[in-house]
Amino acid sequence: MVSVTELTASLLPLILLAIFIHKWRRRPATSKTPPPSPRRLPVIGNLHQVGEFPHRSLHVLSKRYGHLMLLHFGSVPVLIASSAAAAAEIMKNQDSVFASRPKLSIADRLTYGSMDVGFAPYGDYWRRVRSVCVLQLLSTKRVQSYRGVREEETSIMIEKIIRMQTSSHAVNLSDLFQPMMNDVVCRVALGRKYEGDEGEGRWFGEVMEGLIGLLGTFSVGDYVPWLGWINRINGLDARVEHVAKQYDEFLERVIQQHRDRGGVGDDGAALDFVDVLLQFQRESEMTSPVEDYTIKAVIMDMFNAGTHTTSTALEWTVAELMKNPRALRKLEKEVREVGAGKEEINEDDVEKMPYLKAAFKEGLRLHAPTPLLLPRESTRDTNVLGYDIARGTHVMINAWAINRDPSSWEDPEEFLPERFLDSSIDLRGQHLQFIPFGAGRRGCPGITFALAAGELALAKLVHKFDFALPHGVEDLDMTEATGISVHKKSPLLVITTPAT
Repeated sequence: MVSVTELTASLLPLILLAIFIHKWRRRPATSKTPPPSPRRLPVIGNLHQVGEFPHRSLHVLSKRYGHLMLLHFGSVPVLIASSAAAAAEIMKNQDSVFASRPKLSIADRLTYGSMDVGFAPYGDYWRRVRSVCVLQLLSTKRVQSYRGVREEETSIMIEKIIRMQTSSHAVNLSDLFQPMMNDVVCRVALGRKYEGDEGEGRWFGEVMEGLIGLLGTFSVGDYVPWLGWINRINGLDARVEHVAKQYDEFLERVIQQHRDRGGVGDDGAALDFVDVLLQFQRESEMTSPVEDYTIKAVIMDMFNAGTHTTSTALEWTVAELMKNPRALRKLEKEVREVGAGKEEINEDDVEKMPYLKAAFKEGLRLHAPTPLLLPRESTRDTNVLGYDIARGTHVMINAWAINRDPSSWEDPEEFLPERFLDSSIDLRGQHLQFIPFGAGRRGCPGITFALAAGELALAKLVHKFDFALPHGVEDLDMTEATGISVHKKSPLLVITTPAT
């Protein structure tokens, strides 16, 4: 006699087959057309194809599969846009559909649950906080009010170079650009600078480097959830918690100091960002309360976007000028004619330097500081350029590939500032073939701030110094480093001598 167990075991394959056939026959016909995709592996999907430099490896894949392709990072579908047409559809024509952000675990923990502008999901909270940034912190009038800070800190950088320069020893410009921008942003955001102070200054610099480095760190658990435990084993979770705690304690002290002084700038100086945000907090208390963690998260955005982005752009632009002596000579001629007889270049002078502005744009075109713009997420099913995109799909826009697309740019790999002279193409998100700062609702609101500091620093450098490669160096190493902001892997070493 056959037991129940034996009978069940013998019938199980038939039962499973019947269930499969039933579900298959009930499956509705689909006419969906997904974007082209490379083959994927079980569990990890296409993660193995991303490589050390994702913007480059994704560009290679796009040449085979198209300027709009669908990858899978683990279980997550990821749409990759690598052309101006695809970017325009996502960031302009369907901007509201793709205006949200996916929740990324590391950024979420470092930004108080994605309560900043950069990583907050699209919605009423994000609109409100971004409005504060645009109207209160980064308006043209507010940025102009910090002109004195930019001019002082760039002059301090020049003085450091003068003290360091000799005929035989190279100056490490990379080590000067980052502290200079840290000092600018510290004074603008916090009311004083910390870089260079004993003890606290070094500690602050280390915390900010750790924070910005972690924001660009890949977390496998975001895409393969059951592998999230790896971050506990490799120490990543502990590092995130440590840096988040240090940053929070530091800003807690800063906010309290600002409250104690009553919300007025020191020595009649313009109000810093913390003053402005605390003032907004008081004014909104009865209508839409602003929590302290919102202030902290917004200040974090200012450091992330305001320091590394500008210093990285400045580093690459000077490096490209060093590799292109013709462009450097032309820039020297313009800057020194405008600055003739002047001890210091100021921001009014920079406005008379179209070639300098073109050179800075060209540096940003070739070396977008964030080559893969921060990811977006589709909020509903939609169709992009004939392809069906499901709700919840992550979207990555390869600004690096778009800025070098030969269909948009003649000789795209060449450093040619002249392409921006007498050209209407700008970098503020209106022209989708050039998007170093993104575009649409999620475009960077701090473009004016970044350009003001970067262009002024470049003008002062060229006004004061002639540059040469160190003895024995025939060409600059232009290898990239990994991270959320892609800077030069090797430091920018140059011989500086007084301008002739």
